[in-house]
Amino acid sequence: MAMSTGSGGGPMADINVTPLVDVMLVLLIIFMITAPLMTHKIRIDLPQANPNVQDTNPPEPIDLAIKENGDLYWNDEPVTDAILQAQLRVAASKNPQPELQIRADKPTQWQKIATVMAEAKSAGMVKLGFMTTGAGGQ
Repeated sequence: MAMSTGSGGGPMADINVTPLVDVMLVLLIIFMITAPLMTHKIRIDLPQANPNVQDTNPPEPIDLAIKENGDLYWNDEPVTDAILQAQLRVAASKNPQPELQIRADKPTQWQKIATVMAEAKSAGMVKLGFMTTGAGGQ
């Protein structure tokens, strides 16, 4: 705002709008340049719902427990790595495929969990869930 004195000796009462117009013109130019960039199209392939399919009885999830020492339990039954791979292949071939819920003790090594996940993926398992428990629980 200009504070020079006019011919009457008092402060000037007019507002200088030049900086406001400059800022507005700059913003207008920026928006004119960036607006076409924000309207680009992204192709998304969404799954199509089939209203005829009613899954009223989903398969029971598989509980795979991994203990701190690396022991594996398939639905509370101890399994070895070879048996685990065979059971994962059988579960992956089912239609609909059950969810594999991996439950690991808190101090379990991440390498063992990553190995089990890689085995599940190579067997063809698609649905994975994770649960954590304390050091004393299963």
